[in-house]
Amino acid sequence: MSQHKNTSLPSSTVTRDLRQLDKGTDNIYESIVVIAKRANQIAVDVKEELNGKLAEFATTSDNLEEVFENREQIEISKHYERMPKPSLVAVDEFLNDKVYFRNPAKEQE
Repeated sequence: MSQHKNTSLPSSTVTRDLRQLDKGTDNIYESIVVIAKRANQIAVDVKEELNGKLAEFATTSDNLEEVFENREQIEISKHYERMPKPSLVAVDEFLNDKVYFRNPAKEQE
């Protein structure tokens, strides 16, 4: 369903060795900024995708029975709830060198 689908990622928090996070930047704080920006990108993509799928079920007249009976819509929502959080995906991408980033301030030096 989603382009960010990665079933090998845990769906809850993971304890990380902070020393691993400074690879590529030599600065843990810069790494956190990169990861946070990537997590925001993923969250926006997933939200747009979910909204697009749920828009198919939108009707102009809300029938109370339809709201409670639409199993397909419920299954789509449950699928997105079970997906790994964007922050976990972003950390995994960063640690596996799947994120492109640059720091223009460092490039000027």
